[in-house]
Amino acid sequence: MQLTEGLIKLWESTGLYNIVAPADPTITNTTEQFLHQFGNPIMLLICLGFLWLGIKKQFEPLLLVPIAFGGLLSNIPVAGIAEPGGFLNIIYEAGIHQGLFPLMIFMGVGAMTDFGPLIANPKTALLGGAAQFGIFGALLLALCVFGFTPEQAGAIGIIGGADGPTSIFVTTKLAPELLGAIAVAAYSYMALVPVIQPPIMKLLTTDEERKIEMTQLRDVSKREKILFPLVVLFLCIILLPSACPLLGALTFGNLCKECGVVERLSETMQNALINIVTIFLGLSVGSKLSADQFLTTQTLFIMLLGIIAFAVATAAGVIMAKIMNLFSKNKINPLIGSAGVSAVPMAARVSNKVGLEYNSQNYLLMHAMGPNVSGVIGSAVAAGVLLALL
Repeated sequence: MQLTEGLIKLWESTGLYNIVAPADPTITNTTEQFLHQFGNPIMLLICLGFLWLGIKKQFEPLLLVPIAFGGLLSNIPVAGIAEPGGFLNIIYEAGIHQGLFPLMIFMGVGAMTDFGPLIANPKTALLGGAAQFGIFGALLLALCVFGFTPEQAGAIGIIGGADGPTSIFVTTKLAPELLGAIAVAAYSYMALVPVIQPPIMKLLTTDEERKIEMTQLRDVSKREKILFPLVVLFLCIILLPSACPLLGALTFGNLCKECGVVERLSETMQNALINIVTIFLGLSVGSKLSADQFLTTQTLFIMLLGIIAFAVATAAGVIMAKIMNLFSKNKINPLIGSAGVSAVPMAARVSNKVGLEYNSQNYLLMHAMGPNVSGVIGSAVAAGVLLALL
């Protein structure tokens, strides 16, 4: 008898027995009942799909692979890996809930970023600023059309900045229940920059505009590069302190890179630190890919709003470049306006690639890096505005 009871308990503790949850008599909706019972196996398949995209298609693999694997671990029945006391939950509470991991990522981004093109041609900062229209456009849609709360709408809108760490940082502050969907949307669309942006860029520009050749950028002195992060930080302190966590981390990393006296710190931020944090960030975000949080109509709306935000941000940057050309003697190739989103350096490479298709001598990469790195600052500023308001 005891042996039989022991075998029954052993069977009931297996994943095979628990993979399908028992029916809940309190749930009357058929769809909700189905998701309640079969949510775990569905999410396991979805996470395997994310792994395939990361490994086979190389869609932001450095983050999509750990996010997908974290999702697999969080949907293992009975194990409780993502529940209070589980190791994924411990990592999440320490690094995501407290906002530590995104800030450490920003340190590494700052240490890897060259603001020289922006300093050499500061007017391209307007292109990075224009791209932030995607954030606030998606926010209004989420709030007025799809019925999200103001906090949720703000978290969804930040996807338009094409900045994964910023999206995670803002979402954990405003709408942590949407973290899994927003993180996946943000990194998916960042990976799809070469697919999403070119059609919009070509639609909004003429052949003549795409062939515009820009003059070579001036050399930027070491003193300018050292002063730049300090000026940005002090402007942030004066005007928008709520953005200081993100911009403070970014400017610290950049100052370490440019000052030339702390190479070991700069190299650590560029390599070991950012790699370690990326692992933990991805796993902890994946811990929020549970069926009850991800398999909802909200997730579909978030994916739709994310692509709208990204498209509007791209279009706004291109249109701003065209407007600037109306008042400028030295014309800007409007293609670099699309690099105003902060997907560094992928968006700048896309601008360069499309430009070369129409003029084989037109190298736009360094010119596009100006709005590209200003987009990083712009998305952090937009995040600060949302946090201050919401």
